[in-house]
Parts: sequence; C-alpha cells; structure tokens
Amino acid sequence: MLAQERHELILRSLRRHGRLRVTDLVTELGVSAITVRRDLAELDSAGLLRRVHGGAIGTAGAEQGTPGSRQTIGIVVPSAAAYYSDVIRGAEAMAARYDTRLVLGVSGYDATTELERIDKVLGIGVGGLLISTALGDGAADRIGSRLDDVDVPVVLMERAFGFPHVAREYDHVRTDHAYGAMLALRHFAALGHRRIAINLQATVTAYWLRRGIETAAKALGVEIFLSPVDLPMRGDDPGAVAQLDAFLAECEAFGSRAVLIHSDEHGARLVERAMELGLRVPEDLAVIAYNDVTAALAVVPLTAVCPPRYALGETACDLLIRKLQGGPASIQHLSLLPTLNIRTSCGAVGR
Repeated sequence: MLAQERHELILRSLRRHGRLRVTDLVTELGVSAITVRRDLAELDSAGLLRRVHGGAIGTAGAEQGTPGSRQTIGIVVPSAAAYYSDVIRGAEAMAARYDTRLVLGVSGYDATTELERIDKVLGIGVGGLLISTALGDGAADRIGSRLDDVDVPVVLMERAFGFPHVAREYDHVRTDHAYGAMLALRHFAALGHRRIAINLQATVTAYWLRRGIETAAKALGVEIFLSPVDLPMRGDDPGAVAQLDAFLAECEAFGSRAVLIHSDEHGARLVERAMELGLRVPEDLAVIAYNDVTAALAVVPLTAVCPPRYALGETACDLLIRKLQGGPASIQHLSLLPTLNIRTSCGAVGR
C-alpha cells in the first residue's frame, strides 16, 4: 500500500471515529507501528491532524471550538508545594495565554510513582509533556528509557538529560544554580567575609551549587568549608538541635561568621538556634539561604538566592506549546539566572 493510500485511509478513519490509536491503525492498515507513526507525523506536519501520545486527533474541532477540542499538555513534577508550586503557576499562566489545558501529575519524589503519573497523563491524550523528574540528572538512565518511548514533544524542567543516559536529546529549561551560589559568595565577600561555611541539603540542586561555590571561591579568593552535617528538614525532628549545634561548632572552629545554607527551612531554624545560644544575627553570624520560598518569614528575615521558579514554568510551557505549533525544530537548552534578595540576616539592606 502506497503512503498516499494509507494517508487517505487514516484521515477517513479519523473523520469516522474522531480519534485514532496507533495500535488500531497497525491492525487496520497491516503495517508496522513505525510506519504508522511516520504517517501520522507527516499528516501532522501538513496540518491534517494532531499527534498525541499513542495516536492522533483531528484539527477541525479545535478550529471550530467544539467541546473537547482544546489542546492539552501534561506536567509532571516531584511536588505541588513549595518550590514547584510557583513553577506550576508559571506554566499554568502561560498555558492560559495559549488557551491550552494543563494536566498535573505529582510523583512525590518517588521514581515508581513518577512512571505511573507519566503513563496516566499521557493516557488522556496530551499533545506534549513538561517534566521535572523525581531523582534528578544523576538518575537519567532510570527514567530516560521511558521518556525515549514518549511519542509527543517533551521539555525537561530543572533537569538536563543527555548522552549517554538517554537515546535522544531533550529540550530543557533550568535554573543556573551555580550562578546563584556565586551571587551568595560574592555578596559575602563584598561585606568583608573571607571564610564562608556551607551546608547543603541533599537535593538535586546541591550538585550545581557545589560547582558554583568552588568556582566562585577561587575567583573571589575566599575560603570555604563544606559541612558534612546532615541537617533535618524539620526543626522538631529528633536530634535537630544537636545537629544544628554541631554545625555552629564547625563554623566557630573554621573561623567563619558567614553561612550559606540550603534551604530556607534550615536557614530559619539555624538563626533561631544561634540566637538561643546568645549569638546575634547578623552581627555574630551572617546567613544567606537558598530557595527564597519562605526566607522572608524567618525570625530575622533571611537574605536569600531566589531561583526564577515562576519564569521557569512560563518559559518551559511556552517552549513546548510553540513546538506543538510548528515552532523551533532545534533542541533548546535554556538557563535562567537567579537573583539575590537582600534582607537583614547578612547585615546589608537592599537598595
């Protein structure tokens, strides 16, 4: 059967059913799934249908505004709270500008749940997928094979997968956290601090922060101490006070009166504990937090590095929708720069 004949049969079937599945077309046309996907891609490029995960839907309904014709994209993130709530809001705002529906899946930082959420979101027939994977760049090989099977456009958020972990290149939009770390150290150096203690939560972000810290320290000529103390997220966790005290003792032994700490919760609790021990903030201990989700609400408002969370969601969603509309064909790797919000915890008032 010639390609033109298959295309006519596919469009006839689409007019009859309103929606097509690759598996059904394989049986109906007697060809391979690869051939069907190629046919659908060609018809999509010609504007005769729109590819979705597992098949295709018609385009005429969207033009006429018929019920159910609105374009839909999926977004899968590790959490719907704190950091990612702003990312989601940014993506939602951009989707609304394009009159596009956004469908959310939350993994809870669990790889198995993430795969289930991906399948569920794709199963409703989304045209594209925004995703921030649960385990980060270091676990790309665990999620890469699944993403490589997704037959709709994918844009990664705060992740940067590449060879050899995945079979193809992916568009991504991420925060330049190394630049964010540099902002913090540069501000400390401008205030005269030459020894800076660092405590990083064990997150995906920590890897990029370490790279920025090491580079900035060399450039600025400051000494840094990367603490091995694992601070608990919750201040009322068993052992929290002992761990905070251990970190403060490390700062004293290192001769540091400046601390960069990830994240806001740790920074706020550290300030509280330091004050309980009679230290003055910022006179005796200057603190910069990383994330700036709740930093302004600390007992002493925390100077904080603020990743562009909302803009990240907007940018990633815009990139995906433009691709769905026949936009940039080249793979794009976009980095957004954080800002430093200066408050009272480091002894300087913002201008």
